Amino acid sequence: MAKGGDVRVKITLECTSCTRDSVDKKYPGVSRYITQKNRRNTPIRSELKKFCPYCYKHTIHGEIKK
Repeated sequence: MAKGGDVRVKITLECTSCTRDSVDKKYPGVSRYITQKNRRNTPIRSELKKFCPYCYKHTIHGEIKK
């Protein structure tokens, strides 16, 4: 049996441009993706370039806390 917690954890990625402009109510929502990462290989916060349906373009999605 393996000791400790899971090495692969689920993370939530959120659009950084939507969250910055949410004060202006420019966009109707916030784009979020759920994915997994290996905690041992990538201990820092992940950032991926994904498509945001609210911005209608590819933007940087950063990892958020749950």
